Amino acid sequence: MELQEMGPVDYLCVEFPDGSLNGTAFPLLMDLVDRKIIRVLDILFVRRREDGGVVAVEGRELELSGLGAFHGAASGMLGGDDMRDLGAVLEPGSAAVILVYENTWAAPLAVKLRENGAHLVAGGRIPVQSLIAALDETEKEHSSISPGGW
Repeated sequence: MELQEMGPVDYLCVEFPDGSLNGTAFPLLMDLVDRKIIRVLDILFVRRREDGGVVAVEGRELELSGLGAFHGAASGMLGGDDMRDLGAVLEPGSAAVILVYENTWAAPLAVKLRENGAHLVAGGRIPVQSLIAALDETEKEHSSISPGGW
């Protein structure tokens, strides 16, 4: 596939505190791939040691079923710099997965926008926890306004 035909590419890093990585989310990731909603471009499993160092971990070392489908998905995009950056954010003893993926569902729109000369000038993601906190704050503000105060 040519780059001009690709959809937007995103990445995410998900931390799993020690003992919480059990593999139950991987079938859902596979479902997204099977339905061609996303295409995994790179995947990297890492573990932060107690001394703070971050090391790459083979999927089979994590003793999770279903990871064989990702064998060979590493493109080399993720590397040493990414692992060093993770050392600053991961808790000691935790594991993490870094996933780079194409949003294939958006490819036709992205191609058409590029053909029309459009280009992305900003983007971002709002974590669900932040959205919930903002909605909770809005609810508190609205409930503290007395009806007779207008």
